Amino acid sequence: MIHDTHTFVHICTLSEWLTTRQTGEHRPASLDEAGFIHLSVPQQAHLPANRLFAGRRDLVLLRIDPARVGAPVKWEPGVPSDPESMLFPHLYGPLPAGAVTAVVEYLPGPDGTFAALDR
Repeated sequence: MIHDTHTFVHICTLSEWLTTRQTGEHRPASLDEAGFIHLSVPQQAHLPANRLFAGRRDLVLLRIDPARVGAPVKWEPGVPSDPESMLFPHLYGPLPAGAVTAVVEYLPGPDGTFAALDR
C-alpha cells in the first residue's frame, strides 16, 4: 500500500491546465460525476494513465502540494484491476491552481504505454 503524502499528481491535458491557470481552479468532469478529483502519488500515476490515456501525447502531470489543496482528501480504492489493497487519494473539491507546484509533460513510451514514475 502506497501512502506518500508529500506529493500528489493529477493527469490532464495541457489545454485543461491552461484553463485552470486562467480560472484559478481545476474542475474536471469527475468532480460533478463522482464528487471528487482523481489523484495519485507519483508511483501510481502509470496505472490510470495506461487505463485511460494509452498512446496520448497531449498530457501533463500536475505535481500537487497536499497542504495547499484546501478540500478533504480521502484514500480510496481504484478499480478492481489495480494491485490488491492499493488506495488512491481522491480530492473532494476543486483543485486550486495555487496547489500545483510543477507541470511536466507526461509522454508514453514508444509502445504507447506509460511507465511508473520514481517520484
